[in-house]
Amino acid sequence: MLKKEWIEQGFIDEPVAAGTDLKAEIRRLCEEKGAIILAHYYTVGDIQDVADFVGDSLALARKAADTDARMMVMCGVHFMAETCKLLSPEKTVLCPDLNAGCSLADSCKAEDLKKFKDEHPGYQVISYVNTTAAVKALTDVVVTSGNAKKVVDQLPEGDNYIFGPDYNLGNYINEVTGRRMLLWNGGCHVHERFSVSKIAELKKQYPEATVMAHLECKGPVLALADVKGSTATMLQYAQQSSAKQFIVATEAGILHEMQRTCPDKEFIPVPPEISESGLECSCNECQYMKMNTLLKIYNCLKYEWPSVEVDAEIAQEAVKPIQRMLELS
Repeated sequence: MLKKEWIEQGFIDEPVAAGTDLKAEIRRLCEEKGAIILAHYYTVGDIQDVADFVGDSLALARKAADTDARMMVMCGVHFMAETCKLLSPEKTVLCPDLNAGCSLADSCKAEDLKKFKDEHPGYQVISYVNTTAAVKALTDVVVTSGNAKKVVDQLPEGDNYIFGPDYNLGNYINEVTGRRMLLWNGGCHVHERFSVSKIAELKKQYPEATVMAHLECKGPVLALADVKGSTATMLQYAQQSSAKQFIVATEAGILHEMQRTCPDKEFIPVPPEISESGLECSCNECQYMKMNTLLKIYNCLKYEWPSVEVDAEIAQEAVKPIQRMLELS
């Protein structure tokens, strides 16, 4: 039976015996319960190592839906678990810590988007996948950072669009497509912290390095990048490139997979201008992603909680813009 304090805090922190091999125990529970582990690129290396699949949020949800697993643990943030549930409504979706939110998703509340839509009649909504199910339910088509340009290019040019919540991504797509979409003023607290000056310093230190930046970064940062794209785009480029050094402007967790698949190459993380503690540090991390731990994964598998549910009416509407995106991309 779940303890009251576990329910109140949104995760189970029951300790295990000293010397317990959590990775081995997690794999044992997965086999016993017909479960799989999904790990976002921004989680810590130990979690990526124990996962069945590592990737971006939508790719993980789609991959999980194609398996015969009855249960999945989404090691990422809350909206990612919701997306898994949208695509696998019959499966149990576990989230190691319900408090693992997302600053980008939080920057666009469903009630605020509905009001904004009411103020702009006739506008269609294009939402970045980094949104809640309730926001997706108010959306006409969802996009990812990897397919946003392709999707937008296929939409009628004469129509009016609201793009949200990531302002930087929307601004970039406006530039490369020639559109004039109305942009929601939201952003990711991690990617907002990257600065031109830090990248310039690293370019002087590593003159032969290729600069890669996520599309959630500000325009001036993207202007310095040799490669602009999603985490999956940057990873694939690094794997295929003959370059040996890369300056990487995205959440530092991706460096684990980059280094694992490219052991002969060097990856240099771009630090934030100023960290949340007010002190400079060598990397830029999402504290929400780092709320996922091996202990929490073990406990949520053991107790099959916390699970994530999506209201049936919201789910019915939220899956439609995802399906439209898949048709267009």
